[in-house]
Amino acid sequence: MAEKLGFGLLGSGLIAPFHAKSVQESDGGSLIAVCDTNRERADPLAGKFGVKAYCTLDDMLKDDRIHVVNVLLPNHLHHDAVVRSAKAGRHVIMEKPPAMTLQETDDMIAVCTAKKVKFTCMVQCRVRQAIQYMKKAVDDGRFGQILHADAYMKWFRSTDYYKSDAWRSSRKSGAGVTVQQAFHYIDLLQYIVGPVARVEAKMTNLAHPEIKIEDTVLSFVTYKNGALGVVQASTALWPGTDVRIEINGTNGTAIMMGEKMVTWKFRDERPEDATIRQVGSASQTTAAGGAADFGHLDHKVVIQNMIDAVRKDVPILIPVPSVRHTVEIVLGMYHSAARKTPIDLPVKDDPTVWDM
Repeated sequence: MAEKLGFGLLGSGLIAPFHAKSVQESDGGSLIAVCDTNRERADPLAGKFGVKAYCTLDDMLKDDRIHVVNVLLPNHLHHDAVVRSAKAGRHVIMEKPPAMTLQETDDMIAVCTAKKVKFTCMVQCRVRQAIQYMKKAVDDGRFGQILHADAYMKWFRSTDYYKSDAWRSSRKSGAGVTVQQAFHYIDLLQYIVGPVARVEAKMTNLAHPEIKIEDTVLSFVTYKNGALGVVQASTALWPGTDVRIEINGTNGTAIMMGEKMVTWKFRDERPEDATIRQVGSASQTTAAGGAADFGHLDHKVVIQNMIDAVRKDVPILIPVPSVRHTVEIVLGMYHSAARKTPIDLPVKDDPTVWDM
């Protein structure tokens, strides 16, 4: 294998430059190519980063300098690209959500496992320091009994954002706020607190009437451990404010806003708590007001982990099976909104939930 791990980006849309920067700044990674059927987008991006442009995945997979494919396509196109890349012996980094169905998610996991390739999903908010401290505090029992775990995402996206790519206005392509933007924060809740047993959701379009998707979701959540929660997510609320993740227990409360820890209080005060309260920066943008208004450092951590997983056989930080339950929670929310009733998990795939 070459001295550096070669990366090829499949898709040259909004998120591609974040992956490109992360690879170029990594220790041991090299950006080799960009691939997109739209050469008017692929060529400028490839030129900016000084790499080759391909117009088909098949052509890019013939380039033996590429060891990892970053799948940055619209959500409904992930499955085919992941399977083809894995069957060609390439490791895969995939943008969230993994897929639009549980069956496709399971199929991708099975193929990557059978081909013995590394496979990770870019739910990069998990690696934020504040989230890692919350996760450890839950695992250590510092919260006592978890009572509430909530996510509040009050963002703004213009109509122009939804019209910038055809798929962004298609619910069946995965453009609704629940499966697109809120997926990250629903994932954080299940990652920190554990599996969900029941959801009850309502979805509506508050501010983008010409776009046939939900721009707002409100959901009650019941966790398997008995905790309750709320997911409130919207792209209708100008000018947009930072996400809040709140964990409340009988012995403690922690709140992250954006990437900064704004509340960290426990009955059993520990010496490290003063340092933890300073984690994060209130000035770091986290996409509240614009689709590209965030940094790439979280992406960089996930990409560096892929390099280390291949080179040094360290564990994948975000294995796709750990994200499968997030897909299930999101599907449960769509089931609930469509049927106007609470939904118990697990759920089964039902393509009609993408109709609106």
